[in-house]
Amino acid sequence: MKLERLPSIKSSLKPSNHPYLNGAWTPLMEEVNASDLDVIEGTIPKDLDGIYLRNTENQVHQPLGRFHPFDGDGMIHQIDFRGGHASYRNRFVRTRGFEAEQEAGASLWGGLADPVQLAKRPGWGAHGFLKDSSSTDVVVHAGKALSTFYQCGEGYRLDPQTLEQLGLESWVPIDGISAHARVDERTGELMFFNYSKHAPYLHFGVVDRNNKLATYIPVSLSGPRLPHDMAFTENYAILNDLPAFWDADLLKRNIHAVRLHEGLPSRFALVPRRGDGEIRWFEAAPTYVLHWVNAYEDGNEVVLDGYFQEEPMPKPRQDAPPGYEHMMAYLDEFSFKSKLHRWRFNLADGATREERLDDRIMEFGMINRRYAGRKYRYVYSTIAEPGWFLFKSFVKKDVQTGESWSYELDSGRYASEAPFAPRMDSRSEDDGYLVSFVTDENSRTSECIVLDAQHIPDGPICRVALPHKICSGTHSFWASRDQLTA
Repeated sequence: MKLERLPSIKSSLKPSNHPYLNGAWTPLMEEVNASDLDVIEGTIPKDLDGIYLRNTENQVHQPLGRFHPFDGDGMIHQIDFRGGHASYRNRFVRTRGFEAEQEAGASLWGGLADPVQLAKRPGWGAHGFLKDSSSTDVVVHAGKALSTFYQCGEGYRLDPQTLEQLGLESWVPIDGISAHARVDERTGELMFFNYSKHAPYLHFGVVDRNNKLATYIPVSLSGPRLPHDMAFTENYAILNDLPAFWDADLLKRNIHAVRLHEGLPSRFALVPRRGDGEIRWFEAAPTYVLHWVNAYEDGNEVVLDGYFQEEPMPKPRQDAPPGYEHMMAYLDEFSFKSKLHRWRFNLADGATREERLDDRIMEFGMINRRYAGRKYRYVYSTIAEPGWFLFKSFVKKDVQTGESWSYELDSGRYASEAPFAPRMDSRSEDDGYLVSFVTDENSRTSECIVLDAQHIPDGPICRVALPHKICSGTHSFWASRDQLTA
């Protein structure tokens, strides 16, 4: 391995016993370029050609209050596979908040669990007091990477191959964009949404294949909501109005407390993708959904798959470290009980039909994105370590037959979201690989693993050493070589 370390960044972070500032969530402060990565086991497939990007929450400065892992600064990790070889690099996302705190040498904003008064400067995002850390999601569109924040931030562009910082995305509206913009590989379009605390509360937008804003329309709601993700079909974008959102009375006092509003259904908006038709609303059983898997049109129905939470407002975990019982529950899939679920919206009679696709607790599903918005067969989910926001297993589910296959990591090893990477000249939906970063708490190292998507239970076909132990995080993206040029 050839390694180049970049100049260090300023950090004021102090040692603590915080469960999400230690172990697999220990922040990483260095940025590197590494080439000719060492293969620990197996052989890198020569027909794996592209890059894997992962965004992580990586706290740099001592928190002003009660740190939540979603407060951490964005850091993009990238591994590039080409011709049976691999290279790696990582960079902090140079957001305005990151640069301001580097200049100050300390935190300037509180976090998700803190009162608004704690912030030393006005912030960005839906709350208005949070730092836009751009630490949640990353996609590749029009040849460039787009890094985003879960609370509606500004959108930062990077070169996906070099991770060169390209600054703010110019088309982002004043209300920002949420994490989970969706890319349609067939049309080259990117679809996004945002939400705010002022009417009409929700917007939908489309950016064309040339990175120009083509559509931006309101989707009116009765008040502020907290959607986290969206889905799309060939003709529709699917947005949601779910009954877990801020308490209106407390919000008037600038207190951002989320509660489940009893008696309200889940509502889904089918928005014409071109913004030129009627928005149709459908109701369903109350829940909250963090992530959708896919959607498609099936005759006179629109089918939507995602992870239905049986306990959107979970009870505090009594086995959590003292003082972290509430936070640990909301980060634990086994507390909010997310299960793979299907909604069918009938365009003829306006009815919604629902069914459970799998009774296991799982989340963070990925598909072959060439099938995004179209009828598909396979979803690749993760299963978490009970009590923790850490992934220990992968599950491949055939949503047509109900069959499934899984692979579980050894104890003390934790994976990241694993996107599907099509094999060069792939011939079927599952003809490709899953790519994931793994942090090993036994050896305190990190690596990249590659699984054959058609043989998940066989485990990694190769393991590639990374130059340092990386911090855990949230979302990732696979871009094949032909997607890396505009």
